[in-house]
Amino acid sequence: MSWIEKLYRTYENNRDRIADRNDSIPLFPICHTAQNAHIEMAIDGDGNFLRACVISKDDSPTIIPCTESSASRSGKCPKNHPLCDKLQYLAGDFVEYGGEVTLGFKDNPRAPFEAYKAELEEWCSSDFSHPKTEAILAYVREGHVISDLIASNVLHGKATEDGFCRLLREWPETDANKPEVFKLLNGKLNENGKRNPWQAEAFVRWVVELPGNSNSSIIDASLQDAWIGYTENQKDERNLCFVTGEARFLADSHPAKLRNAGDKAKLVSSNDTSGFTYRGKFTEDSQVAGIGFAVTQKAHSALRWLLSRQGKVFYVKSGGQAKPRLAVVAWAVSGADVPDVLADSDDLLGYLPVESDGVAVASGFTAQEFGDRLSKYLSGYSVRLGKTDEIVVMGIDSATPGRMAVTYYRELTGSEFLKQIERWHAGCAWLQHFSGGKEFFGAPAPRDIAQVAYGTRDKDQLKVDDHLQKTTVERLIPCIIDGASLPWDIVDSCLRKATQRQNLPDWAWQKALGIACGLYRYYCREKEEYTMGLDRERRTRGYLYGRLLAVADCLEGYALKLSNEARPTNATKLMQHFAERPCSTWKTIELALVPYKARLGRRNKYTEEMDEIHCAFADVSDYASDEPLTGEFLLGFHCQRVELFKSNQKANASEDEENEDELS
Repeated sequence: MSWIEKLYRTYENNRDRIADRNDSIPLFPICHTAQNAHIEMAIDGDGNFLRACVISKDDSPTIIPCTESSASRSGKCPKNHPLCDKLQYLAGDFVEYGGEVTLGFKDNPRAPFEAYKAELEEWCSSDFSHPKTEAILAYVREGHVISDLIASNVLHGKATEDGFCRLLREWPETDANKPEVFKLLNGKLNENGKRNPWQAEAFVRWVVELPGNSNSSIIDASLQDAWIGYTENQKDERNLCFVTGEARFLADSHPAKLRNAGDKAKLVSSNDTSGFTYRGKFTEDSQVAGIGFAVTQKAHSALRWLLSRQGKVFYVKSGGQAKPRLAVVAWAVSGADVPDVLADSDDLLGYLPVESDGVAVASGFTAQEFGDRLSKYLSGYSVRLGKTDEIVVMGIDSATPGRMAVTYYRELTGSEFLKQIERWHAGCAWLQHFSGGKEFFGAPAPRDIAQVAYGTRDKDQLKVDDHLQKTTVERLIPCIIDGASLPWDIVDSCLRKATQRQNLPDWAWQKALGIACGLYRYYCREKEEYTMGLDRERRTRGYLYGRLLAVADCLEGYALKLSNEARPTNATKLMQHFAERPCSTWKTIELALVPYKARLGRRNKYTEEMDEIHCAFADVSDYASDEPLTGEFLLGFHCQRVELFKSNQKANASEDEENEDELS
């Protein structure tokens, strides 16, 4: 129950954010949910129809009253919402115009409308009635919702041979004057062979224009309070709430729609009366645990709000559709902002200009700058969070459409949380090159690690299976939050991918190289400390062999550039073999360098660097050994490569300055 209690307290600490229009999915008042509405119908206080219109996608999300059953409705006979809903519930003339009710209502097509009307009548006859609900009831009792919508050119029908008007299922795509409702609900067959929603499945919200009331929307605090009061008044008795320890009205069912609007999976559910969810130990589900009605509503609303605001949801394709699976979120119970646990260092820090004494200075990509920026960034958070603020990191996943589980849960103090974030980003820090010119010092995101470790080449893309990506991210979360060791199979996969230079696009190989180096550095952090720059004092076999390969690659690459030849170097082609049999492969690479050395002259910076590296081998047996290299060789390769590129840039800059001086 700990996670429910933390979410409940988060809701209470952020009550000022309820129904905040700045949030894509705001905190909902209890007994309310959100729906994307397609049509808006306006009536007056006496229930007279005024007008109707199709709602744009940007304006469609609407907070509406709901019951415990309708909030997570599903199946063949979905329960109606009490106020706003689809046309099969609101329209008494739905069937007359060719509307098709859901499968469970086929035997009694008027059942959805009658159930909706009966519930609305019960609300209006209670002490919690509201002028807007009474106006809506007066209008729907007349039973001409569909005819009014057709007369307003919101819905569209066609006369049949028997003289009746029937709603059109679809509209020709070639017609430039396609009505607005068909742009939202086209009724076409999709790629799965199933028909898309059509105009008869439109969701309707109300506008009630009352004299002296400037707020005609149903998002009305007085209307929301009336529905909450009415719902709570339906409860019979108070019992022990296992979350708060107080006597409260208990929930009969619990909300869904946590990861998106179509998410039916529940974290708390006990409706399996024929299986073994609780049978065998208890006779009723309420004997297992009782959760307060308001408590579960607020907790689930807080989780939904947090996931949309600062969480990460991973989708998995199933049956041609991408469905939400793993969702991860970190939050402070107080409501304070916290760092994104699944972001890479570039997204986390932003790499905006560093401020020094209030003056913005130029930002470059250096290891020192990364360390300073990470420290300043987390120091800022430590001021806002406080050492003892409660931080929660939570992961949820669903194996089936109806059930969801908490797959990861940790509670930390503010100082512990920031310490773990700093340890991960500092420990995995390396120079990263991503596509689109993105370059930064720091740690990669788990999503990118999964792409490199298990991605396969698809033309110029590197694609990873959705299930593999989700599972890899799930395995990396404890490494970030708990300080657990990196799984070796993930590190090894990245190292192998980085050596397969011939099989990858250049951007993908550079990305793989940076991520592999960062992960290997983190994996070895307890035994060996590697710097992010070239370490000329390091004499280990793997590091030196990596440097040799980098020099050979740059030497041949520079010679090919001078002769305008565009082809891969021998170091590129033999990189994987070099990692497996370094000494014998090096002989092949070095012999192939002879013509390129001659082209550049006997003595140049590349040959001098190569001689220096050869002399650094303290033990000849290390150099002569053909045992496979460890991931350390990639660190030496990358550092040496970056160092040579820097020297080339400085040389080019000096030549440009000399040319300018000569011209002047």
